[in-house]
Amino acid sequence: MNELFPALRTASSRTALRFQDRALTYGQLAAAAGTLAERIGAERRVAVWATPTLETSVAVVAALLAGIPAVPVNPKIGESELAHIVSDSAPTLVLTEPSTELPGPLAALPRIDVDPHERHEGHEGYEGTESGATAEGSEPRWTTAGPVELPPEPGAEAPAVIVYTSGTTGRPKGVVIPRRAIASTLDALEEAWQWTADDVLVHGLPLFHVHGLILGILGPLRRGGTVHHLGRFSTEGVARELAGAGTMLFGVPTMYHRLAAEAGDNPALAKALGGARLLVSGSAALPLTDHQKIMAATGARVVERYGMTETLMNTAVRADDTGAPGTVGVPLPGVHARLVDESGTVIEESDGETVGEIQVRGPNLFVEYLNRPDATAEAFDGGWFRTGDMATRDAGGRYRIVGRKATDLIKSGGYKIGAGEIENSLLEHPGVAEAAVTGEPDEDLGERIVAWIVPAPDENGGAAPSPQELIDHVAAQLAPHKRPRVVHFLDALPRNDMGKILKRGLHA
Repeated sequence: MNELFPALRTASSRTALRFQDRALTYGQLAAAAGTLAERIGAERRVAVWATPTLETSVAVVAALLAGIPAVPVNPKIGESELAHIVSDSAPTLVLTEPSTELPGPLAALPRIDVDPHERHEGHEGYEGTESGATAEGSEPRWTTAGPVELPPEPGAEAPAVIVYTSGTTGRPKGVVIPRRAIASTLDALEEAWQWTADDVLVHGLPLFHVHGLILGILGPLRRGGTVHHLGRFSTEGVARELAGAGTMLFGVPTMYHRLAAEAGDNPALAKALGGARLLVSGSAALPLTDHQKIMAATGARVVERYGMTETLMNTAVRADDTGAPGTVGVPLPGVHARLVDESGTVIEESDGETVGEIQVRGPNLFVEYLNRPDATAEAFDGGWFRTGDMATRDAGGRYRIVGRKATDLIKSGGYKIGAGEIENSLLEHPGVAEAAVTGEPDEDLGERIVAWIVPAPDENGGAAPSPQELIDHVAAQLAPHKRPRVVHFLDALPRNDMGKILKRGLHA
């Protein structure tokens, strides 16, 4: 495998990372991360307090250069979950922003306060004073005098990051992701999305998970391109960055829902979105209503991709594919995917209707669940990873996710029904702002379909739609057996940090 970040060795003056008004060129990033990599030395693992900052980005790059696995930690994490992650991953060092007050389990570890402008005389091309500031009091400068000396590249199977799962079905598991998985996924997306060094990626995602960190930060760095991170997502920030140098936007459905809601009445936002080369949504399915609103307001389409912590990216809608919205595209180069029914039989049909569990294999897969050989073995079926995601496949080979096997596949009256298509149908009703669909036990049907609805605000003070109105709407749009039998109205749906609906929390 070639090195992860060849652009770092050129010490170029091209901007690598920008977080609001703070930026690093490739030369500056190479010097800062290279220096930090030397300070990390031969640690076993390092925890990274993963705030959406330059410091987090430098810390992760430095760990990768040092060949030491990084464990990104959510700054909003709960005490119990943090204690488990620290105990399970056993980091020997924590990398963090200066002056950060770390919680108990991390506070007990040795720490390095990350300085994105740290000086190291051994790196060519550095200009600055002994204090690390220039004579004018500005940030240090790195010239483009020559290549930067960096550590040798570790092997392809070397662990790169350990990302913990959300823990929805038990204690979070540490997913050990090797360097070859990162390289193969990012190179496959280069081909699928025509991603080049000229692209400027805009995003406002957290940096403690695969989407925000590996795709959003490491992706542009592998291409030799640029990241403009908003610090915190806002529609104003998206409009500003895409109206400027930004060419691509990465977001999750909750972000695109806000963009869709505002674009129709905000010409500047609509123009900025319409001028982007690529709008990408991931981490959960984007409702068809939001696809349609964005297309109507901007003329631009949003493409989706499908991945998970254990597999990085599996499929993606290609930049040149004008196929049906709502799909997550075809398998990426090097990735093999299949649908399997409940009996373990491979589904050969590509009819857009037959539902099966997605199983994948390829260089994008993780190595193991840390300290959990039992869970690792259980996750595979003869070399194929069981994703737990249910989908259909159309004649063009595109996959459409219908939900999770555990929570979104509803067996009612002898039918296997995906929650996703019912949710899309409900969202087409003008009285519905948000919708989630689950199943619950029913003596007659096996499971009955339950809808959880956040009503859309009515500026004229009209009443929310009645349960029967929504039931009839779904029956007319889809089929009678797919109609909800129970409708609950809520002020808000429970969501995690990525905007995914926590369906177990609904029944709780």
